[in-house]
Amino acid sequence: MATRLEQDTMGEVAVPADRYWGAQTQRALENFPIGHDRFPRAFIWALGSVKRACATINAQLGRLPPELAAAIQTAADEVIAGQLDDNFPLVVWQTGSGTQTNMNANEVIANRAIELLGGQRGSKTPVHPNDHVNLGQSSNDVFPTAMHVAVVERLHARLVPQVVRLRASLADKADAFAATIKVGRTHLQDAVPLTVGQELSGYAAQLDHCLAALNDALEPLYGLAIGGTAVGTGLNTHPEFGRRVASELARMTGRPFVPAANRFAALAAHEPLVGASAACRTLALAATKIANDLRLLASGPRCGLGELTLPANEPGTSIMPGNVNPTQIEALTMVACQVIGNDTAIAFAAAGGMLELNVYKPVIVFALLHSIRLLADALESFNLRCVQGLTLNRARLAENLERSLMLVTALAPRLGYDGAAAVAKKAHQEGCSLRQAALALGVLGAEELDELLRPEQMLGPQR
Repeated sequence: MATRLEQDTMGEVAVPADRYWGAQTQRALENFPIGHDRFPRAFIWALGSVKRACATINAQLGRLPPELAAAIQTAADEVIAGQLDDNFPLVVWQTGSGTQTNMNANEVIANRAIELLGGQRGSKTPVHPNDHVNLGQSSNDVFPTAMHVAVVERLHARLVPQVVRLRASLADKADAFAATIKVGRTHLQDAVPLTVGQELSGYAAQLDHCLAALNDALEPLYGLAIGGTAVGTGLNTHPEFGRRVASELARMTGRPFVPAANRFAALAAHEPLVGASAACRTLALAATKIANDLRLLASGPRCGLGELTLPANEPGTSIMPGNVNPTQIEALTMVACQVIGNDTAIAFAAAGGMLELNVYKPVIVFALLHSIRLLADALESFNLRCVQGLTLNRARLAENLERSLMLVTALAPRLGYDGAAAVAKKAHQEGCSLRQAALALGVLGAEELDELLRPEQMLGPQR
């Protein structure tokens, strides 16, 4: 492999000649051979966006010559667009401040800017990775700024829309099945009736709570650490730098970014990201409840509840011909397990901050972006390949409703709890209907029983 020599404060390093990274990235590549987990595209996009915004503001403040700023902006645009992704080789498992990845971005952008200006890669002339690309910045404020920008963008652009779409599909099904009465179940035992629409409306309402949690979590994420430099004081940067970079990022992304209310907290702690992860965990739990309910209601097709029919997407097993399994549900609930695990890692990492810096930043953003990606993908697939194709087994619904003993609850206001229980007990022991049991006990007449044992009158409060 052809190499070139680059230099940092520790000496010379051989770097692949066809790559834009420099000495510090190469050292990190050699010093952290830990797994294969790299930062996702969303984070590299965010890092490029931060570097572009910083160059723009440094030029406006007169701290960066216009020609250098323009070259840095162009190089950062290529990072944003994904054209230089092969030049970000570092794994997540590195320094807890993300310094190596910040320097990776600085070196790639500097070398590409040098090339655009007609210079030689690795020369640090006329663009220096620290003095120009990282001007007025520290890894300690750049990295958490990129964390917030990436998470905000993925929540807005990907996860929230998928929750909205799934919620709409469930609401549509609730409307379509609003008139179909079924037996309810509590403790996995027969309960009083409700409609399929009422049951599904509960799932839609769960997602309303999840959407509220996600939207509430977004607000603190708009506050950015940029301008705090090493410990939050803003040493070696312009007093207006942080505010103006936040404003520039807001302009670039269309999101309402502002300076963090307290930059010391923004560097040393990550409660906004913990809150976003908690909202993802809440969504994962709700998705598990919804998916498992559909799995149970569709169990069978002949020896389970069998009240719902799920789309048959693929053969279920390698040994049982004709078997079809609820695979979209299984995928979604496995994703939920992973999201809950990611949330635990994030909580532990956020609790580990010490003094002026939390040094678990890479794992926090990696785990959170992983959760957002998995949830968005799984919810989209679950919606398209399961919920939208959901149908009713009306014959089974009617059969189960007719056989339910809990319709006896409608007799309780007339017979009292113990009297109604006696009717249900007799019907169960003798395998007859509630009507037949009540008539045999002589507690109510046929006409009155016909009036009371009507499921359609049991769907709400009674006057």
